[in-house]
Amino acid sequence: MPIKIEMLRCFSHVAQAGNLAEAASRMGRTQSAVSMTLKQLEDHLGQSLFEGERKNQLSPLGQQVFALAQQQVTNFDATVREIETSASSPKGLLRIASIPSAAGRLVPLAVDALITRHSGLKIDMRDTDTAMVIDALVRGQADIGIASGTPALNGIQGRVLFEDRFGLTCAPDHALANCAGSIRLEDVITADFIGNNLCHNIEHETVRQALSETRIQAHNTFSLIGMIKTCKWVTILPRSVVQDLHGDLVFRPIVDLAAKRSVSALVAERSSQRRLAIEFAELLQELS
Repeated sequence: MPIKIEMLRCFSHVAQAGNLAEAASRMGRTQSAVSMTLKQLEDHLGQSLFEGERKNQLSPLGQQVFALAQQQVTNFDATVREIETSASSPKGLLRIASIPSAAGRLVPLAVDALITRHSGLKIDMRDTDTAMVIDALVRGQADIGIASGTPALNGIQGRVLFEDRFGLTCAPDHALANCAGSIRLEDVITADFIGNNLCHNIEHETVRQALSETRIQAHNTFSLIGMIKTCKWVTILPRSVVQDLHGDLVFRPIVDLAAKRSVSALVAERSSQRRLAIEFAELLQELS
């Protein structure tokens, strides 16, 4: 019997619950039905997915299958939702993946303009980091993406929307926020510098060294804001990101750091909504 999505879904529930009874309850199925589905999967693979008879410890194969199964079940459910949404929309569905800084400023304005032009069009939006935006485009899970940088990707059309300069970001009460004179890179690096994902795009040896030596790296926007608001930590971010962050933060240029962050609109050439995606990219460019 070939592996079916419901086998993977069943296995995922059992692995998460650690027992058949709880998994069956979550799925709304009988315990015997769940056990039979799990056995069909193990028979097909020729190996057990759990250590022993109990279902509270995965085998080495089970650990690998669990990671893959979760990914496939999530992708399958997302695809089903998109198909159903497209079927219920006379104009179709435009799927947008965007970095948070653009999602908070540019995207809402462009979406409003697009749905005004196209009555009945439905929009699916997600905000994530650049790597995941590109992944969604490559996997066919997004029609258009807004990402940092200007990545060259096969099957993806890109256009730069805007560029903005990196600078010091700190709390209003931090010493650097109100100090007289210009801010230099050394001032920032020596003032309890905290790293973030965008800093890794800066081509500057001093910044790279600071990123390797800093005690803290913040990969989540809310975590980054929380650390900065303590008035102890500072970081380096593009001006537009600071403007869009909710947290009353201060941005100051760094005189000896000329690095800029570019933001691009990326359109998947094979998208069924390519025409709308291009139109949306043009709206973004007009609003930038």
